[in-house]
Amino acid sequence: MNPDSMARLGGWLFTRRSWLPLPIVAALLLIPAGSSITFSTRVVWAGVLIVLAGEALRLWAVHHIGVISRTRSDRLGPLVATGPFSLVRNPLYVGNILLWLGFAVSAGLLWVAPLVVLLLALEYHAIVRWEERLLESRLGDAYRVYAARVSRWVPSLRPPERLGSGRRFSWRETLFSERGTLMAIVLGYLLLWAKAMV
Repeated sequence: MNPDSMARLGGWLFTRRSWLPLPIVAALLLIPAGSSITFSTRVVWAGVLIVLAGEALRLWAVHHIGVISRTRSDRLGPLVATGPFSLVRNPLYVGNILLWLGFAVSAGLLWVAPLVVLLLALEYHAIVRWEERLLESRLGDAYRVYAARVSRWVPSLRPPERLGSGRRFSWRETLFSERGTLMAIVLGYLLLWAKAMV
């Protein structure tokens, strides 16, 4: 797919990104877990730890980016290059992938987990292509310098460079902004528990 088509697809996916995981939800709730080996207490807790890691990354990112992370429009805030954004350009999407991976593991659907990661990676790749074009067109050289220094997907292991000042939001603002995701995590585990009880 050429870059223009990928960016157009990404723009379309961006406005619908809250609804796109619904097929994953359906799969996790409707596909039987399989053997007791794949649906053991250890496997469930391994999934919980992955979900917690994903949500911790999201909370850290929202602490730096604020409510702009919830927008469904092409409205932009300032360039955020602090916190997890100094290590990887898309920590919220990396956190989302970890969340869904953790749910697949907790559901005992280990064979579904790589499919979930692949599906979300393709979706977010298209969205990120659209976002990057938008950021570059509006922020110019500041974004190009940032993109040259910080990887799109793989966090850097070297200490982050100071790429600009950033605002940290209070933890109260952070938790308020992230309340939907936190409630979805609780609901997700309640639904997995209900599935296991049936």
